[in-house]
Amino acid sequence: MVDTLGVAVVGFGWMGRVHTQAYARVPHHYPQLSLRPRLLTVAEEVPGRAEEAAAQFGFASTTRDWRDVAADPSVRAVSITAPNFLHREIGVAMAEAGKHIWIEKPVGLTAEDARAVADAAAEAGVHSAVGFNYRNAPAVETARELIASGEIGTVTHVRVRLFSDYAAHPQGALTWRYERERGGSGVLGDLASHGADLARFLLGDIASLTADTAIFVPERARPTGATAGHTLATGELGPVENEDYVNCLLRFASGARGVLEACRVSVGEQNNYGFEVHGTKGAVFWDFRRMGELGISRGTSYQDQPVSTLHVGPAQGEYGAFQPGAATSMGYDDLKVIEAYRFLRSIAEGTPHGATLADAVHSAAVLDAMSRSAESGSWVDVEVPA
Repeated sequence: MVDTLGVAVVGFGWMGRVHTQAYARVPHHYPQLSLRPRLLTVAEEVPGRAEEAAAQFGFASTTRDWRDVAADPSVRAVSITAPNFLHREIGVAMAEAGKHIWIEKPVGLTAEDARAVADAAAEAGVHSAVGFNYRNAPAVETARELIASGEIGTVTHVRVRLFSDYAAHPQGALTWRYERERGGSGVLGDLASHGADLARFLLGDIASLTADTAIFVPERARPTGATAGHTLATGELGPVENEDYVNCLLRFASGARGVLEACRVSVGEQNNYGFEVHGTKGAVFWDFRRMGELGISRGTSYQDQPVSTLHVGPAQGEYGAFQPGAATSMGYDDLKVIEAYRFLRSIAEGTPHGATLADAVHSAAVLDAMSRSAESGSWVDVEVPA
C-alpha cells in the first residue's frame, strides 16, 4: 500500500525550487517507498512567484502567508526554504501544528534558534530533515565508512574547504544575506555550516576551536527593486555586516586536529568544496566538483604510498538509485533527492534517516563558537545548547 503525503514549500527562491523538484523525483528513484509526496501548497510573499511555481510544478494552491500552511490539516510535511531569520518562527510553528519539517541549514541565526526548532519538533513528535546535502554524496559516505573501519589508521588531521565566488563581484546587491538582523552570519551560516557538518560526520564531535574572520567587500549597492539570485546593483552603498571569510583551527573530541576554511568572495573558485582526511596508515580525498570520485591511500608503505581513485558505483551509498554502473556522474540535485527520500522514509518508518535537527544544533554550536573566537581572538569550547 502507498500512502499520499501532502507537502508544502515555504519560500520559493532557488532552494524552494530544488526541494520541489526533489519531491517530484523521489518516486522515480525510490519506487519502493511507501509514501508519495503530493504538492499541496507553495507559500511565497513575493507577488506572483507562488502562482508561477504552481503553474510549473502543479501545487494545488498558493498563498503569500506561511501561516496558512500551518493551519491546513491536509499538509503533513513542510519544506522551509525561507531566509534564515524566519527559520525559528516558521519551524516552531510548523512543528507545533504537527507538520514534519525539512528545513534548510543553518536553521536560524544561532544555536539557540536551532535548538528551539529541534525542541519543538521533539515535543510534537514530528520528524525532521536538514539540508546538509554534501554528506549524502556516495563518495562521502564511503569515506566515512573507510575512516570508521580503520582503513587509514587513527585519524590525525583533516582539512575542509569551501570556496566560492558567488559574492565576489563588488557590485553584487546588498540583499538580506549581508545583514546581521535577517541573515545572521555570512559565510559561516552559508558555507561553513556545511563544513562543520562534514567534519563532524566524518570525524565526530568538535571539542574546541579558534577562528579568524574578515570582510573583504565592506560595502555593496542597495537594490532599487526586487532582486533574484546574485543580481548586480547600482543603488546607494550600504555596509556589509557579516563575514566574507573564515579560517578555523579545530580540535576534535577524538584528539584529531583540523582546519576549516570558507570564503564567498574567492575569485576563480566555483564551488570548490572538499576535504582531505589523514590517518596514521593512509588518507582519503574528496572534491565536490568530481563528486563521484574518492582518492584513497592505504596499505603498509607509509612513505611514498600511492593514491588510487575509486569511482563510486551501485555498492556505495544511494548511488544505485540513480545509475546502474560506476563512474556515471551524479549532480547536486541528486543529493537533494536523497535528502527528500530520507526525510520521507523517516516519516514512513518512524525512525530518523539522514541529517536531522540534532545535527543542525551541533553545526550551529560550532558556528557560534567560531563567532565567539573571532571576537575574542582565543580558543573556545564548542558548547551545544541542552
